[in-house]
Amino acid sequence: MKLFDVYPLFNIAPAKAQGSWLWDDKGEKYLDLYGGHAVISIGHSHPHYVQALSDQLHKIAFYSNSIQNPLQGKLAEKLGQLSGYAEYQLFLCNSGAEANENALKLASFVTGRKKVIAFKRAFHGRTSGAVAATDNPRIVAPFNAGHAIEFVPLNDERSFSQALTNDVAAVIIEGIQGVGGIQLPDDSFLQFLDKKCRANNTLLILDEIQSGYGRTGKFFAHQYAGIKPGLITIAKGMGNGFPVGGVLIQGDIKPWSGMLGTTFGGNYLASAASLAVLEVIENEGLLDNAAAMGSYLLEALSNIPKTENVRGRGLMIGFDLPDDKLKVRSDLLFNHHIFTGEAKPNTIRLLPPLTLNKSEIEIFLAALKEALL
Repeated sequence: MKLFDVYPLFNIAPAKAQGSWLWDDKGEKYLDLYGGHAVISIGHSHPHYVQALSDQLHKIAFYSNSIQNPLQGKLAEKLGQLSGYAEYQLFLCNSGAEANENALKLASFVTGRKKVIAFKRAFHGRTSGAVAATDNPRIVAPFNAGHAIEFVPLNDERSFSQALTNDVAAVIIEGIQGVGGIQLPDDSFLQFLDKKCRANNTLLILDEIQSGYGRTGKFFAHQYAGIKPGLITIAKGMGNGFPVGGVLIQGDIKPWSGMLGTTFGGNYLASAASLAVLEVIENEGLLDNAAAMGSYLLEALSNIPKTENVRGRGLMIGFDLPDDKLKVRSDLLFNHHIFTGEAKPNTIRLLPPLTLNKSEIEIFLAALKEALL
C-alpha cells in the first residue's frame, strides 16, 4: 500500500528535536521558526512535557468519555485561570477543524439558524462546515458547498453590516489570519463585530487555533481588542504536538446530553500534554517572552531592505518579498537550514516556539540578509 499523495514534501526527514532545533536523519541541524504550522508552543521535547506524557502513559493512556477523568477538570481550571476565561466552559476534541466544526454546530443549536459569515482569505479547517467557511474553493468539495456561508472582506464594517441579517447563526473570524498571510483584524473591527453580533443574537466565534495559546504575547490575539466572544476555538499550540483541540463556551450556553461528542477528545494523554503546556507557559513566562522577542524581531525585520509590509503580533509574524526574491524561503531552508512558512504568492510566515531567544533570532536575521542579497 502507498500513502495517499496529498502533501508536497521537502526531502528532509527530522529524526529528533530540542527547543527551537531539529536534526534530520543525516545529522543536519535546522532552526525551526515554523513549529510545524504553529504547533510547537513550548519548544520541542520540553523535559516537563515529556515527563508528563511518560508518567501518564505508565498509568492509563485511554478510556472513553463515559467515565470520570479528573485530568479534564484540572485542564479546564488551569486554562480558565491562565486565559482569563474562568467563567467559560470547555469542550475537548482532537483538532482545530473539529473545534471549529463543533463551534459552528453549537451556534446553530443555540440560535436555531444556519447561515454563517466568514472572511475573505480565511482558513478554518478541512472538515465539512470548517472547510465551507474557508475561502479556498479548490479544497471545498461539492459535498461541502451546501453550507450557507457568506464571505466578506476583513476590516470592512459596511460589507459586514450588509451581510449580518437576522438568519445569521455565527460569525467566525481568526484572531490573526494565518494561512491567509498573517492578516490582522483591526481591534476596532473586532469590537464592531462583537457589538453587532450581540445586538443580532448571533454568536461570535474567535478561531484562535493558530493565534492563541500565548503566540501573540497575550493568551488570545482577540484580547488586544478587549472583547469576550461567545465561542473560542483552540488547538495547535495547546498540545505542543499531541493532537488535541477545544472550544471555550460562554457560561450561559446550557449543554444537554449528546449535544456534542467525541471518542478521543480529552483522553488521558491529551489532557496530560495540555496541562504540561500550560504549566510551562506559566512557569517560564512564555507570554512575556513571546511579546518581547516578537517586538524585537518585528523591529529588526522592518529595518531590513527588501522586506515589505512587516506585520504581526508577538511571535506570529509575516512579511512580503519583492517579485525577484520569491525563492528566499527555499534558500533559507536548504542553504541556511532554517524552517519558515509561506503564504502565496510572496509572504514569509514566522511561527516559532514561544521559547525563542535573541541568539536564535540573530541567526535567522543574518541568514535572511544574505538570502536577500
